Amino acid sequence: MIATIQKEDEVYTAHYERYFHHPVEKVWSMLTDNEQLQQWFTELEVVDLRKDGLIKFDMQDGTFIDLKILDFDLLNVLAFEWGKDVARFKLSPHLEGCQLVFIETLSSFTEQTIKDLAGWHVCFDVIKAILDGRTIESRNDSWKSWYVKYEELLEPFMK
Repeated sequence: MIATIQKEDEVYTAHYERYFHHPVEKVWSMLTDNEQLQQWFTELEVVDLRKDGLIKFDMQDGTFIDLKILDFDLLNVLAFEWGKDVARFKLSPHLEGCQLVFIETLSSFTEQTIKDLAGWHVCFDVIKAILDGRTIESRNDSWKSWYVKYEELLEPFMK
């Protein structure tokens, strides 16, 4: 399901909601264990997993960006800086598995915003596929398809 864009006070947010037939612990591990994280987001590395801790983003050119962990509650919440924005994951038990709610604050609407939103969408699809023991044939093809949809979604905000 595509993200929803909402305005909260003076800030816009993108909301994603996903359900997994796996326990919170397994999904949390996908977000915080570097070995698991590398399977779906190779540029991220958890360095210090705690509030005020650190995640590094590998720019793939020999440089790294430090992303401060802004909120942390074991097996429940992980929020970190995402450029000028915030990426926030919240997990909770749900029926026979887990609900993941992801919220990204959006300080502006640019071409990069569209790329990021399509990217997050594919990331969540990849996490689900990995946990379910499946693979996604082409992440790039999937991203291109979602990029078009997010471009349409953000069109009213980009004017």
